[in-house]
Amino acid sequence: MEELKYKVIKTEQQYQEYCTVLEGLVDRSDVSAQDEIELLTYLIEKWDEEHEALSLADPIELLSSLMKDRSIKAKDLVEILGVSKGLVSDILHYKKGLSKEVIRTLASYFKVSQEAFNRPYKLKVSENSHLKNASVINTTKELNVA
Repeated sequence: MEELKYKVIKTEQQYQEYCTVLEGLVDRSDVSAQDEIELLTYLIEKWDEEHEALSLADPIELLSSLMKDRSIKAKDLVEILGVSKGLVSDILHYKKGLSKEVIRTLASYFKVSQEAFNRPYKLKVSENSHLKNASVINTTKELNVA
């Protein structure tokens, strides 16, 4: 009986190996390997679901981790997303949220579900920087004009 090329992922090392193989296949854009790509994607997604790797991090932590794993810099993200350097910087520094289009592009590029990036997280707003543990809150003050 022939041994299977891929099996259910049972270890972190096996998970990393499959991710590397999948990246190689996707990077080559090998059309003949479509079934192999789909199988590896399924096995990796199943591992992720079972180990809740995606649900532990907020979307920006996840993005930063994916960028680090693939040696992607902010300037590369500018090209991937087709947005300005300033927007990428604001996103990575929790100053701007992820738009629907950015979420779609990131999910497609990193081969993860959109839900991984489409979760609430706190933004840092410069107007609130004087407050300890500030997030997006209304700090406007009404002035009484005599």
